[in-house]
Amino acid sequence: MDVALWVALAAIVVILLAFLVSLQRLKFQIRLRDEEAHHLVTRRLPALMDAERGLPIDVPGPLRPNLGDTPFHQEMQTAIGQFAGFADETRQRADRAAKATLISTMRGVQSLANEQQLAITEMQHEHDDPAVLAGLMKIDHANSQLVRRAQATAVLCGTWPGQQRSAAPVLDVVRGATSRIRDYLRIEAHSESELSVSSRAVEPVVLALAELLDNAARYSQPATHVQVHFQPAHNGLSIVVDDAGVGMNPDARERAKALLTGREVVDINKLGDPPQIGFALAGVLAARYGFKVFVEASSPYGGMRAVLFLPNELLAKAETPAPAPAMNEPAAADRQTSTGLPKRQRRSHAVPAQSAEHGNWGMGKPSVMGAWQRGSLTGRGSEDEPDDEKGTSAP
Repeated sequence: MDVALWVALAAIVVILLAFLVSLQRLKFQIRLRDEEAHHLVTRRLPALMDAERGLPIDVPGPLRPNLGDTPFHQEMQTAIGQFAGFADETRQRADRAAKATLISTMRGVQSLANEQQLAITEMQHEHDDPAVLAGLMKIDHANSQLVRRAQATAVLCGTWPGQQRSAAPVLDVVRGATSRIRDYLRIEAHSESELSVSSRAVEPVVLALAELLDNAARYSQPATHVQVHFQPAHNGLSIVVDDAGVGMNPDARERAKALLTGREVVDINKLGDPPQIGFALAGVLAARYGFKVFVEASSPYGGMRAVLFLPNELLAKAETPAPAPAMNEPAAADRQTSTGLPKRQRRSHAVPAQSAEHGNWGMGKPSVMGAWQRGSLTGRGSEDEPDDEKGTSAP
């Protein structure tokens, strides 16, 4: 009996020890899971939310990798996946709602800007005083920048850039883009081309090129100039923009290259404050219309080089202007003020002839003011021409 009793007691002790060990192990497992759950709630999900908002944050992994093969870990990963999916769906809904609001707002802004443009044009027709014309030119220039910003915002939200334009010589397209930026006096074009941009691509190229010129001028010293020249190729034409600015660091350049491909979906909530829309807009337009935009750190002036490449499909030979004016066209003397300044002519559907006056965009002398006007009119196009893309969204 004594032996049996001791054996029974020993068995009981072993069972109790095993139970205590199992209990401690269970408590340890519960503590690990509690810590993992706390890590999920306090670190992983907030980081995931910040990453969905576009912040440069790495989402941490599990706190205890040894739980990786357990059902608990698998359930945690399922919860994270569901949370990420819900956050992404919420972000997309918010993005669509924001874009719809911006599109509606920008349409109103563009309509008001167009009305203002018509009023400015009428005043330019009615006044010959140089001081008045100079003031109207400043207002016209500011209005052009306003229209460009409204167009850019609308395009990034999924709409088309605007009305259909007539085909225009490449140099006039550069002039049109130049007329829409603040520092237009610093843009210098040094070459000519006998090619024209097809009507469908004129407005998109003007908008994209304006962003490249604005970026080049904005990030270089005010005393420097932005150089523009054309580089013909067997399969198209490149518009090359060189600045003498500070350039871009490798990370920013890689980001710009990604945006310029047009393959990356543009999230308007991730463009910064203030929004950096230039490369994003150029990439979207390039992808839609078939041209290409590149940035390189190889400007001969120490800054950046941007290249807008137009394939042959978007180009045509420029039409030679008629040697004599039409019978109802005003004489040369009637097209100038008493001081020699050019009178602004009413818009027509004809494309202004390419001018040899280029390379200086200043407005200090009549001939250059006339060139600036021609570029502004060509880039803006006829306000009366319908656009079959107007009012539709991009695919």
